[in-house]
Amino acid sequence: MVWEKEKIVGSCIIGGATFAVGASFLHLFLKGELPLGLGLGTRLVSFRKQRPVRVYMDGCFDMMHYGHCNALRQARALGDQLVVGVVSDEEIIANKGPPVTPLHERMVMVKAVKWVDEVIPDAPYAITEEFMKRLFDEYQIDYIIHGDDPCVLPDGTDAYAAAKKAGRYKQIKRTEGVSSTDIVGRMLLCVRERSNSQSHSSLQRQFSHGHNSPKFDDGGSSAGTRVSHFLPTSRRIVQFSNGKGPGPDARIIYIDGAFDLFHAGHVEILRRARELGDFLLVGIHNDQTVSARSGARHPIMNLHERSLSVLACRYVDEVIIGAPSEVSKDTITTFDISLVVHGTVAESDDFQKEEGNPYAVPISMGIFQILESPLDITTSTIIKRIVANHEAYQKRNLKKEASEKKYYEQKSFVTGD
Repeated sequence: MVWEKEKIVGSCIIGGATFAVGASFLHLFLKGELPLGLGLGTRLVSFRKQRPVRVYMDGCFDMMHYGHCNALRQARALGDQLVVGVVSDEEIIANKGPPVTPLHERMVMVKAVKWVDEVIPDAPYAITEEFMKRLFDEYQIDYIIHGDDPCVLPDGTDAYAAAKKAGRYKQIKRTEGVSSTDIVGRMLLCVRERSNSQSHSSLQRQFSHGHNSPKFDDGGSSAGTRVSHFLPTSRRIVQFSNGKGPGPDARIIYIDGAFDLFHAGHVEILRRARELGDFLLVGIHNDQTVSARSGARHPIMNLHERSLSVLACRYVDEVIIGAPSEVSKDTITTFDISLVVHGTVAESDDFQKEEGNPYAVPISMGIFQILESPLDITTSTIIKRIVANHEAYQKRNLKKEASEKKYYEQKSFVTGD
């Protein structure tokens, strides 16, 4: 730690000319007590002597997606340890409307993000003076982080006003092209305008098979929901990747699927799979394969969106983007796969077929194993929650539309990634 400080101090000596540094400034810096915002780069410095910089970020993390993960990645890059507060169900209902995923599922999701070091359950929606003091004293938090999009309470006040006033607030760049509101909106497109004339079960069938539902367009829907405008870049994939392959004698486990609307069920089966070996390789099926199996309105998230969500999971070492639906001998040889696994809870039961079984090759080789899925949750489970309570979610999205529209109208460039 000291050599890094000396290096920065030394950088003040350029071309033989020494620039004077105030004694008090240098004293604070070397003690690790330099205040925020003095232009020494993006990484923050602890308020306490000789200990890691701890940053805090909170959120609902409902319908958790790669945008949430990228925010956590950016927050973690500002310090040494990231503590994440997950807002309680009650607080979400009071401030935004009913959550799609309950707290225990959201906790599973957040804990699985590879940039997260510690999680606080039942966090308040707003950073109050009392909770902020608890963060500073009990959790030793140095800075509170949030995205550049506004977080406004029902009374119109800023949820982070106290942190800003204390000088312990830091802003990161919002990930464009996705939000929980947007994802819910993609599903609501398939049930809106028919909720009064069709049963929930027929609405579900309509969604699954794409019959007579409103068409997607670039302008969004009447309720302000928008089609994904996510623009994948190679840099983003690199940021999410581990950047290393398996060791020479590694036991490589392979699991594949759609991983649409990445949820707690996915996380838990990936955890189980990773425990069986040294390296977990995940095959993610392309959009055409998913659509052919699940219906015209699937997948909800496109291939690149799904890939980033899986890559952010701490149990995953590598992914195959657009993996074939059948596990071939060539795939097994190319990636030196030791074992192919599949969970008991899945959207499709193709793995149980005698003919046309996508796992016929690994089964014949004796390297296929069925894993007991820890949670009985599928992508359809999430969709059914939306369908069953679509009026409440439609109301929630309409409420969110105004703030989303205002954000994009007033949006300006924010540094960061």
